[in-house]
Amino acid sequence: MERGDRRPVGDGPGGGPARAESLADLLGGRGGAVDATLPPLAFAAGWLLGGESLWAGVGAALAVGATVAGVRLRRGDRPRSVLIGLLAVCVAALIAVRTGRAENFFLIQLLSNAASALLWTVSIVVRWPLLGVLVGAVLGQRTRWRRDPALLRGYGRASWVWTATYLLRVAVFVPLYLGGQVLGLVVARVALTWPLVAAALAVSWLVLRRSLPAGHPGLRNPATGEPSGG
Repeated sequence: MERGDRRPVGDGPGGGPARAESLADLLGGRGGAVDATLPPLAFAAGWLLGGESLWAGVGAALAVGATVAGVRLRRGDRPRSVLIGLLAVCVAALIAVRTGRAENFFLIQLLSNAASALLWTVSIVVRWPLLGVLVGAVLGQRTRWRRDPALLRGYGRASWVWTATYLLRVAVFVPLYLGGQVLGLVVARVALTWPLVAAALAVSWLVLRRSLPAGHPGLRNPATGEPSGG
C-alpha cells in the first residue's frame, strides 16, 4: 500500500480489487447507512406514541438526528457529511409539519433516490461512471482510471448495481407514499437502507473484480497505456 493512500482500496490477490471493506469505506459504509435509519425510526415511534401527532414524531426525529450527528462528529466523520445528514432530517421534518402529512417526512428520501438513479444512469451512459469517480477521488487518481479500458468498463458495470438500488427504492417507496402508509415507509426505509447497501457493496465489488482481466495491476495502478475512447 502506498504511503499517501489513506483508505484500504488496494490490490487484492492476483491484481484484482481489495476487500469488500474498501468499497464500504469509500461509500460511507454500513455504519453510515445504519445511522441514517435512526431518525425515521424515531419519527415513527414518536408519531405512534403521540397518537399520530406530527409534532411528537418530528420532535423525536430531530432529537435523534442531533444525537446521531454528535456521535458521528466525535468518531471523526467529516463535518460536511454530518451536517448534510442532519440538514436532510430537518428539511424532512419541516416538509411534514408544513404540509400536515406524516408521509411527507419521507418525500426527500423518495426524491433523492429518484435523482440518484438518474444521475448514476447518466454517468454510465456518458462514460463517467460514478463509482469510478468516487474511487478515483479517494485514491487521488483524478481521471487516470478513465484511460484504462478495463477499469472504465468495470466501473460502468459495477455502477449499474448502485443504479438498481435507487430504482428499487423508488419502486417500493412510491406506492407506499401515495397510499399514505407511514409505517410501511419506515419499514421500507430500514429494509432498503443498510441491508441493501451491504448487498450492493458486495455485488458491485464482485462485478468490478470479475470485469478486470487476469494480470491487471489493480485499482491503484490503472493501465493507462491505451486511450479510454470516451
